[in-house]
Amino acid sequence: MSRPSAQPSATAPYASRPEQTRGRLYAEPPSSTRTDFQRDRDRIIHAAAFRRLQHKTQVFIYNVGDHYRTRLTHSLEVAQIARSAARALGLDEDLAEAVALAHDLGHPPFGHAGEDALNAGMKDWGGFDHNAQALRIVTRLEKKYARFDGLNLSWEALEGMVKHNGPLVGSNSRQKPLPAAIATYAQTHDLELATFAGPEAQIAALADDTAYINHDLDDGVRAGLFGLDDLRDVPLVGPMLAAVRRLYPDLDPARTMHEAVRRLIDRMIGDIIAETGARAAAVRPQSAADVRAMDRPLVAFSAAMASEVKTLRGFLYENMYRHSRVSRDAAEGATVVADLFRRYLAEPKALPEQWRPDPNQPVPERARSVADFIAGMTDRFAVAEHERLFPSRGRQFAVR
Repeated sequence: MSRPSAQPSATAPYASRPEQTRGRLYAEPPSSTRTDFQRDRDRIIHAAAFRRLQHKTQVFIYNVGDHYRTRLTHSLEVAQIARSAARALGLDEDLAEAVALAHDLGHPPFGHAGEDALNAGMKDWGGFDHNAQALRIVTRLEKKYARFDGLNLSWEALEGMVKHNGPLVGSNSRQKPLPAAIATYAQTHDLELATFAGPEAQIAALADDTAYINHDLDDGVRAGLFGLDDLRDVPLVGPMLAAVRRLYPDLDPARTMHEAVRRLIDRMIGDIIAETGARAAAVRPQSAADVRAMDRPLVAFSAAMASEVKTLRGFLYENMYRHSRVSRDAAEGATVVADLFRRYLAEPKALPEQWRPDPNQPVPERARSVADFIAGMTDRFAVAEHERLFPSRGRQFAVR
């Protein structure tokens, strides 16, 4: 059977082409109905790690309420934005969507607080990084297929997951230490860590920024952490709220916020499309490889938008992420993760049988196995495990 052709919407000369994929680590026959990038997307959606995102913290802990975003709903929103922007730019929508859906697979329970706790526990054995953990999940920890561990994604999907925020080594990187899991994997599968990712992965990165900024504004108002009047003088969102109020002066606050957010998402995507188009016109890349070889991202916000986004992000840090209610839950979540890590490492028999390491295994490998187990937990499973192993400490996260 013939291989499915690229999507008709992938018209930009620098778009990634599924028929030109660099392939998979383990060769597989092509699908008769899907491109390689569509297959990547579908495998991610069917992964157990993707399902577990439903009960992992985005900002609010699992028991705060049913109306707030979780890692799963956030990932779906990122995927929708990435696909829309990719379509407008003539890029491969399926690859953009696959990278967007996979970008948070490696997050442990309790969001960044849980990640910080695991990183501290693993400091002597390579640390913990959620992006590197996502790579471990799709190349090793998912165990579904007879011929290989992981999901055997295409090179382009793996590269996009690892580098969607930019190069990891070299002059264009942020010069942070290379996460151990990525360094280990790169020894056997070259993902070209010194270059930028392909254009679809760059789209996914800015779709992530666009999604979380806007849905965190919405969730922050819904949770009562700040009100509409507090946003009046905040860049981007303030003018949007004023425009909505002029059109609908009697609209209730929830609908007013939604109308402002949808306008803000549209403006941010429009800015990405315009800036990317301008950069493409100046550089004229003729392939995805040309995009990777550039000395700056092709896909970007304009300088003016980037400055306003930075200010808006600062507002969210001060009024949401560092709010006493959010910080209290984050601290409790970090305690749960830190306690579990120390207990499992000291007492491997406390782990489920299938996760118990070989007693002869070196400590770094045992520690990494423990980190893998904890990182895969949902918030509520982590709390249940903590109550089982530390019953004298009382219940964490009492329902409010």
